[in-house]
Amino acid sequence: MRSSLTLVAAALFALAPTASAVAAPVDPDVGTGGVDYPRGGEGPEGSEIAFEFQDDRISESSGLAPSLLHEGVWWTHNDSGDHPSEVYAVDEDGETLATVTLNIERRDWEAISVAQGPEGVPTVFVGDIGDNFGGGWPNIRVYHFAEPEVLGDAVLDPSVFTFTYEDGGRDAEGMMIDPRSGRIYVVSKEFAGSVYAAPENLDPSGENVLTRVDSAPLFATDAAFSPDGTRYAIRTYWGVSVYDGTNGVPGRSVGSFDLPEMEQGESVAFTPDGTALMAGTEGANSPVWRVPLSGELLPDAAAEAEVEASPAADEDGSEEEEPRESGASGALPLILGGAAVAVVLIGAIVLLVRRT
Repeated sequence: MRSSLTLVAAALFALAPTASAVAAPVDPDVGTGGVDYPRGGEGPEGSEIAFEFQDDRISESSGLAPSLLHEGVWWTHNDSGDHPSEVYAVDEDGETLATVTLNIERRDWEAISVAQGPEGVPTVFVGDIGDNFGGGWPNIRVYHFAEPEVLGDAVLDPSVFTFTYEDGGRDAEGMMIDPRSGRIYVVSKEFAGSVYAAPENLDPSGENVLTRVDSAPLFATDAAFSPDGTRYAIRTYWGVSVYDGTNGVPGRSVGSFDLPEMEQGESVAFTPDGTALMAGTEGANSPVWRVPLSGELLPDAAAEAEVEASPAADEDGSEEEEPRESGASGALPLILGGAAVAVVLIGAIVLLVRRT
């Protein structure tokens, strides 16, 4: 019986990247002493560690987002726990360039995005959206501040948006912002997870209601839009699903795959050029992986740039086809091979007849 249950559990986890669930298992964060939950695999070909966090203060990186003002800079923050309310800007070597301290009482920071803000300038959004009490908080908050034009340590009083769910409290770890509209989406971390959309126009002084617009993969831990908004990704502990967001959310699923093995995968973001995903995990000096995208997983702008840069592209932008063999010449080896086999068979028959 135990082996049967193990096989069933393994089958469920194998379907994890795209599953929308119907029953609730124990949260992997808690642990049961049973079969360990998957932490990913090898990842797509070409996956590699981009950098490791060098700052000892970054011990539970739970969100990741590229800067809109500073090339090669990434914003991150710690999860809940005994951490100060700090956001860190790190470079491509994982070195901390700036620490921004927010004058607020944090509950459970789980996600970060950088997008055009209400004032029309690049803005850092920090999602205080986690809820370890399973929906016990009466609301969730998203803090935001203008991205500094010059990186350096600072202490700020951020602005805040307050949200409630239309169908009751949820634990969530994923947040993404459509770069075309600035609309915020929150992804709940549940067995039967959901994607929630914020109102198009947010009230900075009141509560904004999040509306359920789609299902989400089980145990989603982060989400992100591509720079052009035509793709969005939702990651779990072990994998990621990519959607065509050309016409908004919900979008059509274009594929899913395992991410490289991580201790506790918590973050995902598109690279500024849209050609890859960056995926991070909690832990001291934790690595951030660069995972290349291809085919339909690529955002439209990245796919167009790839075609234009292809050496096989001709002057009008179309790709040259490899020369093909004509039907006659291409079939010649098969004809000759068939004739040879026929000769051997006839010869064998003749020998048998003579012996008899």
